[in-house]
Amino acid sequence: MTQAEKEQDNGKEKEKEREKDKEKEQQRGVKRPIAPPAIPEPLQEQIQSNFVVVIHPGSRSLRIGRATDTLPVTVPHVIARRHKQSGQPRYEDAWLLREGLNKPESKEQRQNGLKMVDQAIWSKKMSNGVRRTPVSAEQARAYNCQIRPAVLDSSSRVKWTNTSHHPSHLVGEEALYVNPSDCYNIHWPIVRGQLNVHPGPGGSLTAVLADLETIWSHVIQKHLEIPLKDLKYYRCILLVPDIYNRQHIKEVVNMLLLNMGFSAIIVHQESVCATFGSGLSSACVVDVGDQKTSLCCVEDGVSHRNSRLCLAYGGSDVTRTFFWLLQRAGFPYRDCQLSSRLDCQLLQHLKETFCHLDQDISGLQDHEFQTRFPEAQALLFQVRLGDEKLQAPMGLFYPTTFGIVGQKMTSLQYRSQGDSEDPHDEHYLLATQSKQDQSSKSAADRKAISRPGGALDGEMSGQGGIGELSDLPRGCGSGGGGGGMQGEMELGPTQGDCLMGAGEMDEPLSAHLSRKTAIMSQFESKALGLDKAILHSIDCCASDETKRKMYSSILVVGGGLMFHGAQEFLLHRIINKMPPSFRRLVDNVEVITRPKDMDPRLISWKGGAVLACLDTTQEMWIHQREWQRFGVRMLRERAAFVW
Repeated sequence: MTQAEKEQDNGKEKEKEREKDKEKEQQRGVKRPIAPPAIPEPLQEQIQSNFVVVIHPGSRSLRIGRATDTLPVTVPHVIARRHKQSGQPRYEDAWLLREGLNKPESKEQRQNGLKMVDQAIWSKKMSNGVRRTPVSAEQARAYNCQIRPAVLDSSSRVKWTNTSHHPSHLVGEEALYVNPSDCYNIHWPIVRGQLNVHPGPGGSLTAVLADLETIWSHVIQKHLEIPLKDLKYYRCILLVPDIYNRQHIKEVVNMLLLNMGFSAIIVHQESVCATFGSGLSSACVVDVGDQKTSLCCVEDGVSHRNSRLCLAYGGSDVTRTFFWLLQRAGFPYRDCQLSSRLDCQLLQHLKETFCHLDQDISGLQDHEFQTRFPEAQALLFQVRLGDEKLQAPMGLFYPTTFGIVGQKMTSLQYRSQGDSEDPHDEHYLLATQSKQDQSSKSAADRKAISRPGGALDGEMSGQGGIGELSDLPRGCGSGGGGGGMQGEMELGPTQGDCLMGAGEMDEPLSAHLSRKTAIMSQFESKALGLDKAILHSIDCCASDETKRKMYSSILVVGGGLMFHGAQEFLLHRIINKMPPSFRRLVDNVEVITRPKDMDPRLISWKGGAVLACLDTTQEMWIHQREWQRFGVRMLRERAAFVW
């Protein structure tokens, strides 16, 4: 018998022994350790873009369409639900009204804001070098108080939505034109970029998700003409805010994959999609929406976490301020109410038509507008306006003009609170990292004792570890071991350190954390003007080279700053408030408001459609079966941003 044959026989005997051992273990009931299921590698397959639906949900509008469509379908993001019982009290989510407007200090704050606006208008010269002559509201008021409307038509030809067949729900325009006397509640499922969860009727998370599912399903069936049973052949790209609520995103993904039945999904951030849609590799993205303004610096398809900022005001606050200024000037449509849906629509239209940010337009001017409401005459009004048209949009730069008191006005990106479905999240990584740092420090200390002058080396090696987590927000105290990490988990990103400055790190950690908490809460209670927020966001970037890139590419998207003269106005304010050191470094500051002559409201959606066509997105798809098996872990594994 040769040596090879002997080895083969020995191998067979060993295998038989292993099998016998296994049988004995099974007889004894010994349990073998179960390895956790590994997340499979993403499938590489050819994807047809016409079978990808891109969804961009906003506070006021929903934009949805196939990735191959030139333009998305845009519908009001609202639903009317029929009362389940007769005699049920009517409920309607507010549109232009919000918390914090009726406080005792609100009026004084508005007046102070308006004084600052007037001072800014006077201080900036017109293009001919002459200062503007301010126009007082009294001059316009004397004329407007005498105006009586002219009747254009005995019937406005606008009708309330027909509810005689008692539909359980109505969506979009139909929901807006539901008669207030009908038995329907009106819900806007997203407010200021987040799910509209509140203690009132229809405000539970389950109810809001049901509203979203109903609205999106209705639009997909009616406007995209895709039967819901065929969604298993379609994929979905969902655009989410830069500062997002992880629990809400998880529930929405769950709804899209398991309830609506899409076969796969990609979740991506609005700011990154805006750069894709505009064809820019890097930009400071300023998204001025109807109810919120979000800012974020994006470089090569990656959103810088520390530069994210969300301001709790937008276009609807400008509309409400314009109405207040119109009333001061004797607005001739005297029945206008902010609690009426149709009046809110009219005011939105008047703001978009009349308001501007062009300093050269001055003096009193006459305008006219029509009112066409159901069961009423069509009326034509004359109105004389002066500086009101410029003062209202300048509220974006002087937010005290909005008169909002006692509300959180600025939001930063906070760390995840943790999720039971995802035990190996960033908390786990931070905890294990800090343990490794402590063990490496103690080992270094032991070595340092054995050689003279080694203590300094030990300190240096101990301080190096925590800063290694470059992808996650950095800790507050570099040499503090686990304690610094724990504090950072609760407080959020390095924006707190940006606000405090780097020279205060010698104080005890507990004092440092409490001071940081106070500064963060103080910062979040303030309403930053749009120009100051842009400077703050860029200043939170890590390197001067990145900051230089951002100053040379400030991309403004969304519908809240679509005023004549906005580009030049914002550019002037940014250049004037830039740090002097950067004025020398930056060749040219550029504000882009209409890249490729596109509607700025559609740029993020367009970027989502571009994303569907890229080869690099193959590995980002989360499939329905994977979500069923692994849940929220898939977002951490596959999302293009740090989950």
